[in-house]
Amino acid sequence: MKRCSACEHLFDAPDWHCPVCAHQPARIQGFVALTPELARGGAGFPIEAFEKLAALEAQNFWFRARNKLIVWALRRHFPAMQRYLEIGCGTGYVLAGVAQAFPGAQLVGSEVFSAGLPFAATRVKVAELPQMDARHIPYIKEFDAIGAFDVLEHIPEDEAVLASMFQALRAGGGIAVTVPQHPWLWSAADDQACHVRRYARSELREKVQRAGFKLVFETSFVSLLLPAMLASRLGQRRPKTGETDFSELSLPDWLNHLFETVMNLERFFIQRGLQFGVGGSRLLLAIKEQ
Repeated sequence: MKRCSACEHLFDAPDWHCPVCAHQPARIQGFVALTPELARGGAGFPIEAFEKLAALEAQNFWFRARNKLIVWALRRHFPAMQRYLEIGCGTGYVLAGVAQAFPGAQLVGSEVFSAGLPFAATRVKVAELPQMDARHIPYIKEFDAIGAFDVLEHIPEDEAVLASMFQALRAGGGIAVTVPQHPWLWSAADDQACHVRRYARSELREKVQRAGFKLVFETSFVSLLLPAMLASRLGQRRPKTGETDFSELSLPDWLNHLFETVMNLERFFIQRGLQFGVGGSRLLLAIKEQ
């Protein structure tokens, strides 16, 4: 079910035209804009970064390895997934991986900044791509699974997002979330990415449980590379105001390949039951029982 942003009526329809108040959301760059006042930028992520990310993601070890881990986790815990929402889908890189893994599923990829959606539309032509605020997801009992991959750390009201995800899920559905981990790893890269937090080991779990979810799986990742990550970040300079620097993602080919091999080895261990306690990132899956 959809919720009208004007009158809050719940309705089931293929588009966003409310049958009660006749409200029709605006469009920006051809995409439905459910919160147009937020679409063109603000706190949370530098909108000029989307173009740079779109060029880097498919070649960078971290994005490639994280995608494989996410797809494995979704297949393991939500194998029958038919309707999927990703909040903060960015350029659609993860959404494209999900589309390939679940060719029969209906996909919705949302982004608060409309600048990311044209890139996502190029990558995932079959997905519905609304602009919306993840704190107020305008769906009720609609999805089998919802993903949020390195999104919550940008949003001060992360518990509001989790509560909104809960109401948008069908009973038995669930969430898959990744976040940056360990406050002691805070560096210039976090400032530059407009993070508001790195999560303590138990923090995400506790917030997910307070939202009503039942935890089914969690692990750290970027664990075997944690010493290299720490060394890199200790040497980083603070970015200038408004500066976007992706030097951490632009590695020599040999080093990029080595790091991807290490992260693939890490995934091998995770798939066989090892749960890492420390690592640069955390993966969590949880379900809505009723």
